[in-house]
Amino acid sequence: MTTVDIEYCVPCGFLNRAEDIQHALLSQFGDELDAVALVTGDHGVLRVDVDGEPVWDKSEDDYDVDEITRRVRAEL
Repeated sequence: MTTVDIEYCVPCGFLNRAEDIQHALLSQFGDELDAVALVTGDHGVLRVDVDGEPVWDKSEDDYDVDEITRRVRAEL
């Protein structure tokens, strides 16, 4: 099974975005995933890793929950 980590910047207030991503992934792939973990960070980070490999990063990509979901699906 697969583990997804969503690292988000606490001081930036990205918790809501991280929770939106988490909810979308659990809704779509809940029984295909071992865990969808929220990981606290700083310095503006908002990144999604699947089994330790980055699939989406705010510093490189536009924030789009549907696109993030598609990228996670490609890794399953």
